[in-house]
Amino acid sequence: MSDAGFARRALVGLGSNLDDPVQQVVRALDALAARPDLRLLRRSRLYRSMPWGRTDQPAFINAVAEIETALAPQALLQTLLDIERGLGRIREDTSRWGPRVIDLDLLLYDDRIIDEDGLRVPHPHLHERAFVLLPLNELGPERIIPGHATVAELLDRIDASDCSVIDT
Repeated sequence: MSDAGFARRALVGLGSNLDDPVQQVVRALDALAARPDLRLLRRSRLYRSMPWGRTDQPAFINAVAEIETALAPQALLQTLLDIERGLGRIREDTSRWGPRVIDLDLLLYDDRIIDEDGLRVPHPHLHERAFVLLPLNELGPERIIPGHATVAELLDRIDASDCSVIDT
């Protein structure tokens, strides 16, 4: 089901560390922009970050996109998974935080807190991950992460030294 109009704002985290990660993230941004049920409003710069959770893998390239959509949260999640599949992501690897061609995460959906089967918004670890908070800060340091604090306040609480902006 869709909500009426393009009235909903969402933030999507993008990441890749395989098969030319910069190009993978750019391709995912292009795929978001090409969707008739989404409007890509803004995107952050690209950031290089060290792996989180599993450190025995290449560095990641990350970004955040702000979109407007008519899709309800579960439908938007399915759209993001469809884009991942279209870009070659196969979700057979059962290990968490492993290497990936592309990863699209629904970080925020308006100011809602959602806890449904297969979907938690805000994204569960958003408030502690520099590779998400840095690009989010670029798009709006005053944005409140429901249940936590503003992006800028959360960023002040963590070590972001292993993340850096990359030139593209």
